[in-house]
Amino acid sequence: MTDEILLTTPEVAERLGVSIRRVQALIHEGRLPSQQFGRDHLIRESDLVLVANRKPGRPTKQDEGEAQVEASGGEATSVKPTEKRSAKKTEAKKARKKGSGQ
Repeated sequence: MTDEILLTTPEVAERLGVSIRRVQALIHEGRLPSQQFGRDHLIRESDLVLVANRKPGRPTKQDEGEAQVEASGGEATSVKPTEKRSAKKTEAKKARKKGSGQ
């Protein structure tokens, strides 16, 4: 049997310098393995290296755009969310006019 040190989410949060909620999010995303014991998650100290080299903070808008391009297989999509909403509104107006016989 190995003597691995198990840490609670507050202990992991303190070591990583993040909030407990962020540790829970890393667990939920599958980036930080844990063992659930009752309602608590226990994390092996050796598993902290899996998230030690992460970028701090939220991704910038540019980083999010690059991630979307990578996820789409290299095809850039330049449609902004507000443009999508505008297009949907225009389509809805056309459908109402068509339905009313105008």
